Amino acid sequence: MSARGPTLPDAVQVDSFWRSRRHEAVVSTLSTFEGRIIFDVRIHEMQQGVAVVVLRLPDLAKAITKALRKAQELGLLPDDGGEA
Repeated sequence: MSARGPTLPDAVQVDSFWRSRRHEAVVSTLSTFEGRIIFDVRIHEMQQGVAVVVLRLPDLAKAITKALRKAQELGLLPDDGGEA
């Protein structure tokens, strides 16, 4: 049985570039897989999110509560908030 070479504790991003206007990025990394260093190229779709200043969390919670109530009123969710 031969000794394995070096490994990486975490993937290391080498490069990335936009593939299309649909927010697809080509991302290349070096990482360890089954004890071997590999070069990995993948297409990622950009995920959009929302960042909120902590002081605005009460406003966000209020909006989510209103959305939950409205969804229940419209019959989109059961009254107990569980799965339909």
